[in-house]
Amino acid sequence: MKVAIIPARGGSKRIPRKNIKPFCGKPMIAWSIQSARLSGCFHRIIVSTDDAEIVEVARAHGAEVPFMRPPELSDDHTGTIPVIAHAIDWMTRNASPVDFVCCLYATAPFVQAEDLRRGLDVLQQSGADYAFSVTSYAFPIQRAIRITTDQRVEMLNREYFNARSQDLEEAFHDAGQFYWGRAAAWLAGEPLFSHDAAPVPLPRHRVQDIDTAEDWERAEWLFKAMQSRAQD
Repeated sequence: MKVAIIPARGGSKRIPRKNIKPFCGKPMIAWSIQSARLSGCFHRIIVSTDDAEIVEVARAHGAEVPFMRPPELSDDHTGTIPVIAHAIDWMTRNASPVDFVCCLYATAPFVQAEDLRRGLDVLQQSGADYAFSVTSYAFPIQRAIRITTDQRVEMLNREYFNARSQDLEEAFHDAGQFYWGRAAAWLAGEPLFSHDAAPVPLPRHRVQDIDTAEDWERAEWLFKAMQSRAQD
């Protein structure tokens, strides 16, 4: 049993109603649901939410909402792992046992069906507990600088001042799109960022955090450019 679980609570602060706000012609969450459906990976696509309007939008675009997320898992401080574990526990008690679970964020319009399929392949072939999307930093993190309290600059790592960029190790960060995992790992609360996680690299142009109005505008520009290129 392979299940996609899309966390989508209603209380977004920085971008109100972010999960269902229109994005390039569809509610934001609809893009994640669409990619999950196109991937052919999942027996069920479930949205975990505490919000009645999100329930309606999710169902209208082909996802299931078989339960409402409890209030104690719907505040600003609740992490992803407890939310996914709650959904797996519900599935086990009310439907059927789950083997593989993909946490797919509702605000990941750039996620593509082939990425989800590749993530499942990486998880199964690697033997890891998790496999999740990552992308590389555009600039060597070893040469990062900070702005001091007196409005001056200093390097975080002075030893790399004279290092050439091409000689420095490439660094990656979480792409914030999807997290495949074995149900047992989610239920046990195993950490995502560990040696038991395998990377699924994505190109930088298909990765964009959407936390502010500026992020949203940039994401729409990128998304429209990608759609235009795909139609050429």
